[in-house]
Amino acid sequence: MEPDFWQQRWHEGRIGFHRDEVMPLLTQYWPALAPPPGSQVFVPLAGKSLDMLWLAAQGYRVLGVELSPLAVEQFFAENRLQPEIHRSPYGIHHRAGAIELICGDAFALDEAALVDCAAVYDRAALIALPPPLRQRYAEQLYARLPAGCRGLLITLEYPQAEKSGPPFSVDETEVHGLYDEHWEVERLERRDILANEPSFVAEGVTALSTTVYRLQRRQS
Repeated sequence: MEPDFWQQRWHEGRIGFHRDEVMPLLTQYWPALAPPPGSQVFVPLAGKSLDMLWLAAQGYRVLGVELSPLAVEQFFAENRLQPEIHRSPYGIHHRAGAIELICGDAFALDEAALVDCAAVYDRAALIALPPPLRQRYAEQLYARLPAGCRGLLITLEYPQAEKSGPPFSVDETEVHGLYDEHWEVERLERRDILANEPSFVAEGVTALSTTVYRLQRRQS
């Protein structure tokens, strides 16, 4: 899945993954992480998610990364924020208040870029990636997060043969396979949401659940 795929989705407005409200599972389960007040939260493949505004309103510093320049522009324009802009080897940085959004490749971020991240919030990143990229994402990007970092991961589970991703189905066995070596993984909830997702029903999907995990990076 090449960058052009996502650029095209944004230019065509095919962004069904975007929510026009803050994710209820974020507000419900963020207290289970309890990262230090004022600490930095990493939001990979951030899009123009309103969840970043919610995290900033809770007193956190937000570091997002997003490939699409259109998504970044829309985030700041739609929320009436005027960012300061500068370039670095990681991409084009847009900063407004407590929110910094890098327009660039998430895989280009290194340990130095993520050293201050006490938490990571992943609602639509892991499930946006096909299997080979999911492995790389966990082994490379998550590996650059510091020891003690806490994470809130939200996935979807459905019969993959019934629908072509993205979003992809990522079941609990795969989550443990991706993260267990370096992260403690705790399932907080699994919920049947098929009745609330008519687009999945229309595609013939017969079962759909969302699952929430709490992650914590081991010290060694």
